[in-house]
Amino acid sequence: MTKQNHPAPPPEAFKSAMRGLVGACSLITVGQGEAANGLVVTTGISLSADPPMILACVNRASSCWPLLARERVFGWQALGAAHQPVAERFSGKGGLQGAARYAGADWVTTDTGVRLLADAPLAFACAVEDLIDRGTHSIVIGRVLQITTRPDSGALLYWDGQYRVLTN
Repeated sequence: MTKQNHPAPPPEAFKSAMRGLVGACSLITVGQGEAANGLVVTTGISLSADPPMILACVNRASSCWPLLARERVFGWQALGAAHQPVAERFSGKGGLQGAARYAGADWVTTDTGVRLLADAPLAFACAVEDLIDRGTHSIVIGRVLQITTRPDSGALLYWDGQYRVLTN
């Protein structure tokens, strides 16, 4: 049987199965002022060390994607153990949208114009290197412009539909 006539699993079955993977919660931030937006992803990974690049997958139906495609610079930050409220706001919990998601946390703006979470364990200011469309998402390849680290912040994980905390 070839892959062409092999039926794909239904999307809901796939989503349910993916809940079995542990994901590190990362936050993508993009835009300025009232046009600022962002979203939580569990697919942020290292792509290359030389030159430094990261990769994340962003749903093109998200409110953040058009800004990302237009602005071409973004922040990518790992969320720490204390960042569940940030993750919930940027995941849309409570109905917050756009710039309102930034309330309740401290932010710094890099010289590239990217807004980063001030106390993130790891944060990158990035330029979009490429957007590769596959299915419902774009694979976002970001070239790292700046790095900030804050050790001992723990990590916020997502597994089986719930946030989990990892501390040292």
